[in-house]
Amino acid sequence: MSVDVVTFGCRLNAYESEVMKREAEAAGLKDAVLVNTCAVTNEAVRQARQAIRKARRENPDARIIVTGCAAQTESGTFAGMEEVDLVLGNSEKLERASYGRVAQFGIEETEKVRVNDIMSVRETAGHLIDGLEGRARAFVQIQNGCDHRCTFCIIPYGRGNSRSVPMGVVIDQIRRLVENGHREIVLTGVDITSYGADLPGAPTLGQLTLKILKMVPGLDRLRLSSIDSIEADDALMRAIAEEERLMPHFHLSLQAGDDLILKRMKRRHLRADTIRFCEEVRQLRPDVVFGADIIAGFPTESEAMFDNTLKIVDDCGLTHLHVFPFSPRPGTPAARMPQVERALVKERAGRLREKGEAALKAHLEREVGARRFVLVEREGLGRTEQFTQVEFEGHASGDLVEMAIKGHTGRHLLADRISKAA
Repeated sequence: MSVDVVTFGCRLNAYESEVMKREAEAAGLKDAVLVNTCAVTNEAVRQARQAIRKARRENPDARIIVTGCAAQTESGTFAGMEEVDLVLGNSEKLERASYGRVAQFGIEETEKVRVNDIMSVRETAGHLIDGLEGRARAFVQIQNGCDHRCTFCIIPYGRGNSRSVPMGVVIDQIRRLVENGHREIVLTGVDITSYGADLPGAPTLGQLTLKILKMVPGLDRLRLSSIDSIEADDALMRAIAEEERLMPHFHLSLQAGDDLILKRMKRRHLRADTIRFCEEVRQLRPDVVFGADIIAGFPTESEAMFDNTLKIVDDCGLTHLHVFPFSPRPGTPAARMPQVERALVKERAGRLREKGEAALKAHLEREVGARRFVLVEREGLGRTEQFTQVEFEGHASGDLVEMAIKGHTGRHLLADRISKAA
């Protein structure tokens, strides 16, 4: 056994797990399990603890190192587990020296926790990963941390304040990835629409997007991870309108569709702001598809408030929903607010998921008869420009193929090839 990594949570965590594995192996670490945790919900923490116990049962002689957002915010919780050998913070987990010390000197009981103050971290390194999904798609981290303090969210205390990777470093990484054969790049981070505020000249996400597409003409597709629509700058709107290589799929950090709940969440947008953004983008790119993160059962949420959230799925024309039952995180203001009964929270989350499934099915039905360029992720499975999954016959990972959409399964599109692989 060399180094195994167990990952929970977001795309950024998945990206960083690749960095961790690479750095740990380069440091000479062997016989270790790295558990990269998520702190978004209590359930995520519970699953991490369960995975740690399972890892110890299956690897009794391995060193178990726990890191990630939950380890940063609840280091004592994991240090108190007898199965855990070492707890690393979110900054320390990306440093080769953290693993080199373990490889050379082992782990002393007195240093079981190595978690520094994440708020003291001022820079984010531009780690280059050769891609998480074969030759098809690669992820590039452009930003980390968050300066906002939404009342439900513990993540700023796990990730620190917002800090950006310099534009030149991002472009150099993407150029190398494209030269290595990657067809699509996804820009990722914790709050990517805040990109650049801490850099000289304060470049924006839109300016970065335009610069990437200009400086890396060989890039077939550029995609953005979750965005905060209220922070979309003029350059980003111009890129949406003018750059066909910027994919027409935007995942919104929406969270709710009721104004009072949004205010109690300490969000920076109102219901009308999101609807207006979706309408403006749809005018610029009629083929656009929107996804969204939505929380069900936020404290004080009434049935009428929840109904506003249900309605915004139609009002914005949302297609891909990520639904989260509200989970009170210790240390957040929302945990101290009047809570909605747990059974009702789950029931509302179920209704939201049903709404999302109906919206997805309607989107799939509209796609039948269309022609789409599909990026093959692995044999028989790929994604359209709108990030909709497609099933088909054949093709190798990394092929970009024009296909005719002939039907759907209720979750995936079904397609036949029209032209040869690009």
